Parts: sequence; C-alpha cells; structure tokens
Amino acid sequence: MLRNLLALVAGGLFGAGLLVSGMVDTAKVQGWLDVFGIWDPTLAFVLGGAVAPMVLVWRLAKRREKSLLGLPMPRDLPLLVDRNLVLGSLLFGAGWGIAGFCPGPALAALGFGGWQVWVFVAAMALGMAASPLLQRRLDLLDAPAEG
Repeated sequence: MLRNLLALVAGGLFGAGLLVSGMVDTAKVQGWLDVFGIWDPTLAFVLGGAVAPMVLVWRLAKRREKSLLGLPMPRDLPLLVDRNLVLGSLLFGAGWGIAGFCPGPALAALGFGGWQVWVFVAAMALGMAASPLLQRRLDLLDAPAEG
C-alpha cells in the first residue's frame, strides 16, 4: 500500500515537473533540438535540474543495502552497447525530434494536447507491440546459417 502511494506521489510530481518545465510543449522541445535555427536553450536547465540531484541521490544510494521501503537496492549493471541500444536510441531520438514528444510528456499531455498527442501515443503503443516481432526477425538474421 505504501509503495503504491509513493509511486502515485512520485508519478504526480514527475508529471507536474513536465508541465512546469514545458516538456509537454512540442514547440519548446523542437526549439531545443533546432540548434541551427532559432535555438531555445531553456530545456538545458530542465536537464540540469534533473541530472544534478540524481547524481547526488545515486551516490547516496550506492552506500545503502536497502531502500527506504526496505527493498534491496539495485546494483550497477555492466554497460552493454549493442544493436538494440543503438537502434532504440536512434528511433527514440528520431521520434522525439519529429513529434516533439517522448513517452512521459506525451502521456502527461493526453488530457489537453489535442488529437496529435493521441496519434503519437497510439503510434508509440503500436511500436511497443511490434518491437518483439521485429526483435525476433533481427535475431533470425543474425543466426548462423545451417548446412
């Protein structure tokens, strides 16, 4: 119960931060990405405002064995740069640049963003559903030929 309540509060805080920072405004996001046009650097402050506290929190978390809820703390995973990471990053970046949305702000804008947000979220859901099928196809291409 407490875990769900904390998740609700954290999600609400995250959504409020997206609204206040302008991350749900596609024009602001695309202005950030338009470095050769009319560049809008204000989202750099959003990024800094998110990264700076997380650096501190992750340093403190590394010293703990259990979370505040008593759950085991996750440990560092090895850095693996593979095809999935590269392709996923390229698709994420292309979608963000074209639409001006990434998943969190898109969900936050569903209630007021108009039909375009609904189209984006539907396309995102379709892509998430198609991803395992594409993954299996790519894995078949990588499999050594028998014979």
